Amino acid sequence: MKIAFYQIGVVFSAFASVITPACANAEVSDRLPHLYLVGDSTMFDRRLDKPTPGRGWGQMFKELLRDPTRATNLAKSGRSSKSFIDEGAWAAAMGRFQPGDYVIIQFGGNDQKKEDPKRFAAPEGAFKVNMTRFVTDVRRKGAFPVLATSVVRRKFDGQGILIDTYAGYTEVVRAIAKEQNVPLLDMNRETTVLLRKYGPDESKKLFMWIKPGEYELYPNGQQDDSHTSKLGAELFAAIAASEIKAQQLPLAEWLK
Repeated sequence: MKIAFYQIGVVFSAFASVITPACANAEVSDRLPHLYLVGDSTMFDRRLDKPTPGRGWGQMFKELLRDPTRATNLAKSGRSSKSFIDEGAWAAAMGRFQPGDYVIIQFGGNDQKKEDPKRFAAPEGAFKVNMTRFVTDVRRKGAFPVLATSVVRRKFDGQGILIDTYAGYTEVVRAIAKEQNVPLLDMNRETTVLLRKYGPDESKKLFMWIKPGEYELYPNGQQDDSHTSKLGAELFAAIAASEIKAQQLPLAEWLK
């Protein structure tokens, strides 16, 4: 039986196994549910007031949602799970969440930065604590958390083999999703498959590889293997939509 995205009561029933009793008894208004995206620069909305090839996958994912679905991308560039909390961004996000909303959460890339104590969070330490907290906090608000593993980086070795740069962090997210019975968008796994298909050279099209003089914002050009071009973001967003549909999440009814 199909679940309409505006039927909040049905959505609550569909997720009865993953919400707390307090959430289940939360008062539900006539307000339409809202989708929030929380994460780092691989997800966030890039400014388009000046020409740029870059987009975050969350930015393009919003374009896959059908009206009158509402979505807000709260992802911030350069943030880790730790700095997102410490800087107050998570508290501000929590002030927005209401019963029936969905929150897709992706961190890991900046948590790896051992040289930066403001952002570093060890995978089995602070990172695991933070990601578990996100799940607990969202549920406490009567909303539905969805975890996402970090999208792949473009890093091939001399033999053209793609290197996993997120070892440890993706495993923790998968483990939390299983332990907490939270839907998981395994973006790292699926974007890895995509990059392997493209290969070392063609995969540059999916990232911000910019020739000198091609864009005013990058006069000297750029070779960025972490942040996606519009094409890459579109393909990554399509992967997220595919994962949602494959798992038959109620959120699938919000997609075009």
